[in-house]
Amino acid sequence: MSLEIIYYPHPTLRYVSKPIKRVDAELRKIADEMLELMYQAKGVGLAANQVDLPLRMFVANPSGEKGSGEEFVILNPEVSRPKGNEVGEEGCLSLPGLTGDVVRPKSIRISAFDIKGNQIETTLEGFLARIFLHEIDHLDGTLFFDRMSDHATQELEAGIDELETDFRSKQATGSVPSDQELIARLAEWTQKYC
Repeated sequence: MSLEIIYYPHPTLRYVSKPIKRVDAELRKIADEMLELMYQAKGVGLAANQVDLPLRMFVANPSGEKGSGEEFVILNPEVSRPKGNEVGEEGCLSLPGLTGDVVRPKSIRISAFDIKGNQIETTLEGFLARIFLHEIDHLDGTLFFDRMSDHATQELEAGIDELETDFRSKQATGSVPSDQELIARLAEWTQKYC
């Protein structure tokens, strides 16, 4: 299976991902492939539903470069104890070329598992906390512009409309399945891992 990044308004981006109950060699391979895709796209994080998988998993590397910085493969993350607020510019590999200011907590507590099944309990701050929160939003079907003010979102409307027009025209020509077919395909993944 070859993964690729899906673009807004693909329905899997709005799907609330399911917790992972088992890890196997295929899931580890998927995590490696997600990291590769993230580096190729010059990103710092990538959620499973951005590659059309309904699983509560994401990968991240704050350096955005293979071989530098720390790589994370995070399963079933939960956030608690948000502290403070700060504004930062965010973009998204599923909304190429679009960026906007998003208010996020400065620090958070994360409970999760890594790909080896080890439990992670840690406090994150600054940019790394922002990356994790952005990716966890994806797992909950939330996109970065959902967290922006109405005024700020209006500035992105033309780009969002363009992505929507492109996606719907691909569906109209049959090169992309209907929303119903796309969502129906997710069931086999949830049966396997969730």
